[in-house]
Amino acid sequence: MKMMFIGATHEVTGSCTYLEACGKKFLVDFGMEQGEDIFKNVQIPVAPGDIDFVLLTHAHIDHSGLLPLLFAGGFSGEIHSTTATANLCSVMLRDSAHIQEFEAEWRSRKAKRRGEDDYEPLYTMDDAIGAIELFVPHEYETTVEISEGISVFFRDAGHLLGSSSIVLTLTEDGETRTVVFSGDIGNVRQPLIRDPKYITSADYVVMESTYGNRIHNRPTDYVTALAKVLQTTFDRGGSVIIPSFAVGRTQEMLYFIRQIKHDSLISGHDDFPVYVDSPLANEATDIYINNRESCYDEEALSFVRRGINPITFDGLIRTLSSDDSRAINNDTRPKVIISASGMCEAGRIKHHLKHNLWKPENTILFVGYQATNTLGRALVEGAKNVKLFGETVKVAAEIKQLPGVSGHADMNGLTEWAKAIGGVKKFFINHGDAASAESFAEHLREELGADVYAPYSGAEFDIAAGIVTVDAEPMPIPRKEHQGNVNIVYSDLISASDRLSRLIKLSDGRANADMRKLTEAINRLCDEWEI
Repeated sequence: MKMMFIGATHEVTGSCTYLEACGKKFLVDFGMEQGEDIFKNVQIPVAPGDIDFVLLTHAHIDHSGLLPLLFAGGFSGEIHSTTATANLCSVMLRDSAHIQEFEAEWRSRKAKRRGEDDYEPLYTMDDAIGAIELFVPHEYETTVEISEGISVFFRDAGHLLGSSSIVLTLTEDGETRTVVFSGDIGNVRQPLIRDPKYITSADYVVMESTYGNRIHNRPTDYVTALAKVLQTTFDRGGSVIIPSFAVGRTQEMLYFIRQIKHDSLISGHDDFPVYVDSPLANEATDIYINNRESCYDEEALSFVRRGINPITFDGLIRTLSSDDSRAINNDTRPKVIISASGMCEAGRIKHHLKHNLWKPENTILFVGYQATNTLGRALVEGAKNVKLFGETVKVAAEIKQLPGVSGHADMNGLTEWAKAIGGVKKFFINHGDAASAESFAEHLREELGADVYAPYSGAEFDIAAGIVTVDAEPMPIPRKEHQGNVNIVYSDLISASDRLSRLIKLSDGRANADMRKLTEAINRLCDEWEI
């Protein structure tokens, strides 16, 4: 029994773990890296055609996005997931393939003018469809024997519709070991979906740490906070543009806006329209509705039982065609535009930003995490001008970020999830940036007295023997000196962060009171800027 860590090691995206057991070779997740790539990942040690099956925790692209590439390389095994995850992947992987093909075509046109070779997409629509056809859906809490000696069951992780933690039981040569893969653990009291469910026992746990060193500062009344942004913007004649992840966050925003309309929390603009301008978001919304009985929480189900769809309302306009999308900007009424992608890196949101960023009456409202070196991150961090479709656009709209809306558990939520599992011989911490992963690993050592290891890509673990056989070293990727949407002020900020890092390193040996004072100052600064 062997486990090898491939992706999301000291990084937040690109989840992938390779295992060999009971004569089978398989993966848990095979995700795409998004945002800045900090460390090189080792390759999967076998050809795609030699992989027997894949276990998938959930549909987000940083967990599922390379499955079409695996198919293109010759993989023909089964992909096991929950039913809702399979449903979501059927649209998300096709959407990802469309983006890959569109960007390759666009880059090829530019390359042709320079006399250079065409760009090839990472994978094609046919590859995505091929991968989708390999999915085998399962229900929560049902033990499934994948092959002799290998069984799994999926437990609700409370992160996204259909998201799961995977409990993997391996029996080989008379030895049985249980390995839990947390997937992305959800925040509590999210709209629509249930809170994460705990797991009671395991030998080994591979656990995410996205917010392993942070505590969410959730508004006491999120609906009121959102209504205030809408009211202020509408009163000055503007519109609210929300870059939103098409799956999960968009449906949550619809849930909140339905309540705002129902409770008449906006005055003077009672019939304001809400556009959902994302084909993927619209398909995902239908999938949410179709999976409501298996995935909705009790509050959402209470609406359903009264004949109320909790994510639709009067004034909701779901656009499909490009013509419909372009027509939105001809609507001069104060309105809400929800469009993907959530980090403003692709999709229709970039067109809406081009039309609305330069107008001071508008608000660009961010409601999700913005990865380093994305357009969304640049806007949140105060960029004065950005590049959109080769054109410089002035940032005059109000940029706001609504704090506390996160699909991930914070440090406290992660700790409670870990505490619930008995008999753990070792925790493996992944899916967090270097600071978060290492901080949370140390926190578990102190809080639980646990044996904790935060691997780098290429690390290997003998599951039967319980020992790390390869302790991989980090392989940093040289940072690019220039990013298109990072301005000089942001470069100054990076310099300041380097200075702070040096100060922290030189603090070893200072009086405890001084180090505590510095820690509190840094935490106050982070809280103020919603880090």
